[in-house]
Amino acid sequence: MKGFLIAGTASGAGKTTVTLALIAAMRRRGLTVQPFKGGPDFLDTGHHTRIAGRTARNLDTWMLSPEANHDVLRRASQDADVIIVEGMMGLFDGKDGASEAGSSAEIAKLCKLPVILVVDAGKSARSIAAVVLGFELFDPTLQLAGVIFNHVASERHFKMLEVAIRSSCQTPVLGWLPKEPLIAIPERHLGLQTVEETDGDCSIEQKLNALANLAENHLDVQRLLSLECGINFDEPRHCPEERRPLVRIGVARDRAFSFYYEDNLDLLREQGAAIVPFSPLLDASLPPDLDALYLGGGYPELHAAALSANKSMLASIQTFAASDKPVYAECGGMIYLSQQLTTTGGSSHIFTGVLPFSIEMTGKLVQFGYVTVELTSDCLLGQRGTILRGHSFHYSRIENQAATDTSYRVEYSLSKREEAEGYSIGNVLASYIHLHFRTAPHVARHFIELVRLAKTRELATT
Repeated sequence: MKGFLIAGTASGAGKTTVTLALIAAMRRRGLTVQPFKGGPDFLDTGHHTRIAGRTARNLDTWMLSPEANHDVLRRASQDADVIIVEGMMGLFDGKDGASEAGSSAEIAKLCKLPVILVVDAGKSARSIAAVVLGFELFDPTLQLAGVIFNHVASERHFKMLEVAIRSSCQTPVLGWLPKEPLIAIPERHLGLQTVEETDGDCSIEQKLNALANLAENHLDVQRLLSLECGINFDEPRHCPEERRPLVRIGVARDRAFSFYYEDNLDLLREQGAAIVPFSPLLDASLPPDLDALYLGGGYPELHAAALSANKSMLASIQTFAASDKPVYAECGGMIYLSQQLTTTGGSSHIFTGVLPFSIEMTGKLVQFGYVTVELTSDCLLGQRGTILRGHSFHYSRIENQAATDTSYRVEYSLSKREEAEGYSIGNVLASYIHLHFRTAPHVARHFIELVRLAKTRELATT
């Protein structure tokens, strides 16, 4: 299988731009590209999916076991011609400063992927060789297969950089990218804007052409297509049997809610769930005949006024939560279930009121990093003692919190802080934590079993 990992010297080097340009160029050549994102990021996967025309997946060596990562890689790559993995942060950045745990380098080694290093050369000349040489020497066991320069001022600037690398380094130079406003992706407090927000900037055809032209004109696409992923894709793997949908789960998906691990949804489908998307922003009410709700993360704070103004949807969710049907919410979804949201500008917006507290935007990160969750009581996701892993990244905090039962003991990997979390009220489970279900796949089965039980009870009373 053709494949490689796009890494950076640091965050902001241009990994996403290079990744999208190569996906577009390979699609133009008639190839099927399967994109992946290293780490817990939701934003880049949305852009990958739009350009590749194929759902991007997350690989993560901290949240997922080696076997789970290999499984995700193999399943998603069926029928693909080439796989492209975009790394996270800098190549060697991960869980902490002492090891490669959770880093792009660890993913590259685990999945036997050649590494393409993206370097921001916007304000550099010969000194760029010292940077690349440092990456070559830092871990000689890593297969550094090429370097790409980003933010290059001109062809002359590139030639200067190329000479510097060739005179001091072993890594081949595979091209450069200039600044291109048409394909720039704006950023905000959680990172890049979502693909839903940037769709109006230009048509998908325009963006595909601009990205493909960028790669074909400036990158050695043919040499990149000679690189191979060393994983054996012919190994037997377990493929779940197709199951007739047993329950219908409403999943909030629009500009306000778009942060989901696709593997979470896959695991729910494998257990018999039909995933039914709906928009809290645009729909007047929930879809009919739902048996459960899954409210993922996103940017409800950016759409707070519109969400609050959709009174019929608020009432529909209030009614649903008041029934015996399960509701699971993560981060932005939890915010939407709160009494109200106060923005950084001081305006307040009434939300569903399902949870007995309000949320205040802070303007700065409150919790960031990988998280280990232990279930401290039986709940929607499993029995007491179940261990899960996930990620926390939010710019808000709970205020006016009434006494609320919790089902999680959370340990933050960076701060080592522990706290009770996972707010449980009847059939509702809500948390700031984005959990990856493949850390303990049986949680999907447990969730579906509880949904079916609630459905059976409802049918028995009608």
